[in-house]
Amino acid sequence: MELESIVEASSECSVTLSIPARSTARPSCCWGEDARHLSTVMRAKAGDEFIACDGSGRECLAEIVNIEGGRVEARVLRARASEAEMAWRVTVAQSLPKGDKLETVIQKGTEAGAAAFLPFVSKRTVVQYDARKEAKRLDRWRKIAKEAAEQAHRGIVPEVEEVASWKGLLARFGGFDRVLLCYEEEGRKGAGLRPELEAFASRLQRDAEGAPRPKLLVVVGPEGGFDEDEARQAEAAGAVCVGLGRRILRTETAALVALAAIGYESGEMGGSSPCLRWHFIRWAARSTSTIRKRCGSFLKKKAMSRWTSSRARPTCTSSIRAR
Repeated sequence: MELESIVEASSECSVTLSIPARSTARPSCCWGEDARHLSTVMRAKAGDEFIACDGSGRECLAEIVNIEGGRVEARVLRARASEAEMAWRVTVAQSLPKGDKLETVIQKGTEAGAAAFLPFVSKRTVVQYDARKEAKRLDRWRKIAKEAAEQAHRGIVPEVEEVASWKGLLARFGGFDRVLLCYEEEGRKGAGLRPELEAFASRLQRDAEGAPRPKLLVVVGPEGGFDEDEARQAEAAGAVCVGLGRRILRTETAALVALAAIGYESGEMGGSSPCLRWHFIRWAARSTSTIRKRCGSFLKKKAMSRWTSSRARPTCTSSIRAR
């Protein structure tokens, strides 16, 4: 059995390759634009090694066997797990912005760790949606996501889904563990993203190892933001309105700020995972309670001992004086 895969070279090169599910001496082949990029642009030759990933987190080390006539043959040397993915699977739902801003969101969001992108149309969307034109743009968006994944050495290529309507987006909230709606009014009130992420992390009371990745949806509005009715509809559908600070951010900036905050809270920047931190906090709380009880019991006994000795002291003094 073989998997059609995307190969990511250590020098930011990608080709399409059939990676066998098991080790085999038979070389796999790649062709087309990716093979041309590998052989012509990267000037790879027989004996060169590169990292291949199947787009779902599985990686392997491959060695080029032969390059001939736009065809590249490579042999899989060994498999390994990808370590370039966030602990939480984050999907960015971005209302269609003007110009090529969505391309920036997809490119930089892929580098920041987003697992998928879901464009949608909301009430204040300025862009006039045209299904025929968007079909061509969708191909371009997916190509941008693929190239950004190669550049960032991602283990997966983020999926860019078709443009959804506002009602269609609300109907999909149930498929996520948490939905965060970036709403500037909450930012003005001081209701930031961090408390919500900390609360979400505290609910992950299962072992981080082997547990399914929590799925988050970050919803970002267009240039004019969301109106109050949309915010209330999102809350009714299960979303939580959060702010990204007291400053007003551009629509192409908001998703990146949210991804950075989520990456930090999920342990992307180093340190222990939030699940393990939560277990440690619970253990520390229980230990502190036990220590307090024991210390309280000890201090109570010590106080009783002092009280008893203080009561006995006058009797002893009186007897000495009597003598």
